[in-house]
Amino acid sequence: MDSSYSVISKNSNVELQKQTSKLLPPSDEESFVNDFDDTRSLVGDQEADDLDFDISNYPLVNGKSSQGGSGIHGAVFNLTTSIIGAGIMALPATMKVLGLVLGFVLIILMAILSEISVELLIRFSVLYESRSYGEVVQFAMGRTARVLSEICIIVNNGGVLVVYLIIMGDVMSGSLHHIGVLDQWLGNGFWDHRKVLILIVMVVFLAPLCALNKIDSLSVTSAASVALAVVFVVVCFAVAAIKLVEGTIDTPRLSPDFSSEEAILDLLVVIPIMSNAYVCHFNVQPIYNELEGRSPHKMNRVGRITTAICVVVYASTAISGYLLFGVATEADILTNFDKDLGIRFSSAVNYVVRIGYILHLVLVFPVIHFSLRETVNTLLFEGSPPLSESKKRSLGLTLILLALIYIGSTMIPNIWTAFKFTGATSAVSLGFTFPALIALRLGKQSNTLSFVERSVSWLMLILAVVVSIVGTVGNVYSIRSKSD
Repeated sequence: MDSSYSVISKNSNVELQKQTSKLLPPSDEESFVNDFDDTRSLVGDQEADDLDFDISNYPLVNGKSSQGGSGIHGAVFNLTTSIIGAGIMALPATMKVLGLVLGFVLIILMAILSEISVELLIRFSVLYESRSYGEVVQFAMGRTARVLSEICIIVNNGGVLVVYLIIMGDVMSGSLHHIGVLDQWLGNGFWDHRKVLILIVMVVFLAPLCALNKIDSLSVTSAASVALAVVFVVVCFAVAAIKLVEGTIDTPRLSPDFSSEEAILDLLVVIPIMSNAYVCHFNVQPIYNELEGRSPHKMNRVGRITTAICVVVYASTAISGYLLFGVATEADILTNFDKDLGIRFSSAVNYVVRIGYILHLVLVFPVIHFSLRETVNTLLFEGSPPLSESKKRSLGLTLILLALIYIGSTMIPNIWTAFKFTGATSAVSLGFTFPALIALRLGKQSNTLSFVERSVSWLMLILAVVVSIVGTVGNVYSIRSKSD
């Protein structure tokens, strides 16, 4: 066969070894070269020379070739942004139902279990060279399970983005019992029409950010969003501390209320919402793929830093928000910031909190949308080139998804409704059910799971099943009781 390529000498494996030293971690170099030599001995020199192997096609193996990717700080910002979003707004309301003690314990417990599940997910993703959440699920449980996991990602992320738009509408144009920012500034008029305001925000701010093709491109906006979330937490905590010193805060509940059927139903509904707090697993692999000098150890470090940040932010927000508003705490605490807080410069503080958090959600939105778009693309266009290589398909999916999310935000009444259903179904599946099953199935195959890790995986799986059943039953009874 004629060829324009020159024959490579038989000692070319020396050159190959020099090149692979730049591509592979030291622990992988020797095995890679030995595999190549074994291949040469089996198929012959000429055939081995014709093999077309590009290590850059395997990003979860090729840990050293990701120069120009995000560093640890960028990865922490992106992962933190995936976690801290609208869920933080519902935490003070969950604290009102659970009481301060149980609420705080659950924040810590869910953080620990979530971090363990993320580390297990990373370990087996790298071990089986999986580029996405769906791929590692398929390795563990087959094609059907992969499709189910991708549907869960779509439902969860779509629901979260709908919640973001609902919050933006509540804050800007107001709700049934609360005044919006524009109402306070300009009074009632066409300019504070809820649907129009959300549409303007989506077209002017969200669409351009969502059109970006790489999650690493969002590192700066993620950092800004985390900073805005911290501002929100600091302000809430400071106001609560001032009122606590002044003695103007009512005595908070320390434990759950079991005195009525309604209180018990609220308790059943609120547990799935708490389990939803740390779900970021759908973005773990994309962030890992773009991590500079990536390794499981490095990504675990990213996860632990992120978890520590989120615990501080969540606990501070939940406790201070509940102390501030007590039994009047709304499902979306931002709507509580339309009244006099009983401190100096109360009006200015209210504006800073509400506008700052709207900006936070605008910057978080594209990070969640990124994994949503990637999952929809994988589900509908399997085998097609990546979205980064098809701008038309990327833009088309972005526009369609944004339109559907906008329609959803006009149909769902409040964030509590969205959170209690996604928390009991898709969120608990993504955060605990699938990672536990992945660890148990692949750990058995590879014999890499310790007794403690196997026990924790079973604990997560049982917890996920119980939370899902309890949450679903609570949601059904809650709807029936309201309809009666």
